[in-house]
Amino acid sequence: MQELAASTALDYDSDVYKDAYSRINAIVIEGEMEAKGNYTQLATLLPDSAEDLTQLAKMEGRHMKGFQACGKNLSVTPDMDFARDYFARLHGNFQQALADGDVVACFLIQSLIIECFAIAAYNIYIPVADPFARKITEGVVKDEYLHLNFGEVWLREHFEDVKERLLEANKQNLPIVWQMLNQVEDDAAVLGMGKEELIEDFMVAYSEALSNIGFNAREIARMSVHGLAAA
Repeated sequence: MQELAASTALDYDSDVYKDAYSRINAIVIEGEMEAKGNYTQLATLLPDSAEDLTQLAKMEGRHMKGFQACGKNLSVTPDMDFARDYFARLHGNFQQALADGDVVACFLIQSLIIECFAIAAYNIYIPVADPFARKITEGVVKDEYLHLNFGEVWLREHFEDVKERLLEANKQNLPIVWQMLNQVEDDAAVLGMGKEELIEDFMVAYSEALSNIGFNAREIARMSVHGLAAA
């Protein structure tokens, strides 16, 4: 009942809502577009997993189209220039890692940080979304757990060899997440999404992923500090 009350209290047709939605919708579209490209490019570094990575990329492409339909449903034009700038630092770090052949950093950025960020945002958004977007997002979030799992499995299988690089990549990239959350705090609030909830859900998903890979609780706590220091 609380979720229903939260969603019905929002005026999806208001100018204020649509203005905020133009940026949030663009972010999710761009995020799925980034993911599609990232998985496609990861396939070049991991030819043995190319088929699976290509399938993940195709799935992200379908998600992107779904979120484009969400914007059209509300007659909102997504602000893609804003979204490309929003993802610029993570995009640049991924491309640098790709150029260096750094599979570990690529997986941390895409399969851990971006996927956990998406899972947190989608789970917080679903209870307050308009009915059309809710159905789309519920389908998407189920897929994102599969994408998260793919990266977890690869990193767990190579954990002893990649642990130190994961620590370095976490330190380089986790602070960017908090800066991204701060950047859209006001827009997210208009859509009924609280910043503290987003942070909490992200950290739960990210910590669980790190634990599944092989880090212990103390190590995860230290890794989390790198992000919280930038919040």
